[in-house]
Amino acid sequence: MSKMILVKPSVLRGVAEAPPSKSYTHRAYAAALLSDGVSKIISPLKSRDTDATRRACIHLGAEIKEEENNVLVRGGEFRTPDNVIDVENSGTTLRFFTAISAHAPGGYVILTGDDSIRRRPMEPLLKALRMLGVECWSSKLDGTAPIIVRGGGIEGGEARIEGWISSQFISALIYASTRSRRGARIIVEGEMVSRPYIDASLAVLARFGFRVEREGYCFFEVEGGQHGVTCEFMVPGDFGSAAFLTAGACLTGGDVIVRNLSLDLPQADAAIINFLRMLGCHVEIMENAVRVYRAGRACGGEFDLRDSPDLLPILACIAAKCSEEVVLRGVAHARFKESDRIIVMAHELAKLGIYVEPLPDGLRIRGRDSIEGGCVLDPHGDHRVFMALAMLAASTERGCLVKDPEVAEVSYPQFLEHAIGLGLNVEVLEG
Repeated sequence: MSKMILVKPSVLRGVAEAPPSKSYTHRAYAAALLSDGVSKIISPLKSRDTDATRRACIHLGAEIKEEENNVLVRGGEFRTPDNVIDVENSGTTLRFFTAISAHAPGGYVILTGDDSIRRRPMEPLLKALRMLGVECWSSKLDGTAPIIVRGGGIEGGEARIEGWISSQFISALIYASTRSRRGARIIVEGEMVSRPYIDASLAVLARFGFRVEREGYCFFEVEGGQHGVTCEFMVPGDFGSAAFLTAGACLTGGDVIVRNLSLDLPQADAAIINFLRMLGCHVEIMENAVRVYRAGRACGGEFDLRDSPDLLPILACIAAKCSEEVVLRGVAHARFKESDRIIVMAHELAKLGIYVEPLPDGLRIRGRDSIEGGCVLDPHGDHRVFMALAMLAASTERGCLVKDPEVAEVSYPQFLEHAIGLGLNVEVLEG
């Protein structure tokens, strides 16, 4: 029997610690696998998604050992997995390790995941890998997982790929091409989305000694035959996870400080700082921390989320409490996440009496100062939708039931613990 939570009207106040970044944890594991020798990943995130990447590294030959809050990864020696790689719900793991699996010494690597993963598009990546000499295909021949990759390495050459669906495709090609025989030229056609994630990928590779030349976001020259260097990589705090707590302060009229946040490394979701300011919140940047409290009435406006699509659910929830119209645009690629986040958010906000118009690339929302609540909200198996709806429920007059709290374990296992510590009034029920 699934669980649900009753979120009662609450005000979030206090101090919390941001969890380690999911994106950087994925990338550090992948870079350590590609590098010769033993690397140390300091304070990696432990979640269902990052556990999937850790297991994928082990399947492909890495030796991994925990050392207090750190992880030691011995990489550089690939093997062919003796079982299917199950990425569960992790799209990052599927994309990155589809490409990296080509370095298995022989045989075939099979990657699959849960129902959501088996609907997510993969054909653009598979097509680009074939251009680099990799034999790979969808077992269903429809461009979705299960994916089959033949080992034996990557020859290299030139690959072209569209940039509008997922930056993970480009990152995956870059990572895997570092060990190609001839190097690779990756040409991105059309407009690139989620550009800060490319910056994050290259920042991690540079720390591990890999060399990649670039021209903006449209051309990447990856030197082949690289083996990287051992590295001690400190995983930064996650702005994407912290966004739910800071937005909770905005929604409930509270005052929250989230520590373990730094702007030293690029993070797409650091954009939450400017978005909250534009929506009427006071945001104070402190030393390795961010403080947020409601400064006045929530404002409306139009917001381009092209580079930070994961903020769509929480910004949609803030928009539901804005008296002026809010338009969220640039996130057609949000339809290919753990859920179709455009449709799901429109459906759930409508339950609360909010006017929502789905757009081809976003949402038009006309909120209200006061929301009664008293309904059941369904995250549709999407961790970010669940956390966003929980924060919105706390700002309603009667509270709401929110289904499937366990989905937060995908990216932020301590979410409810941290939110309760800030004053979220929650009762856990059996569904």
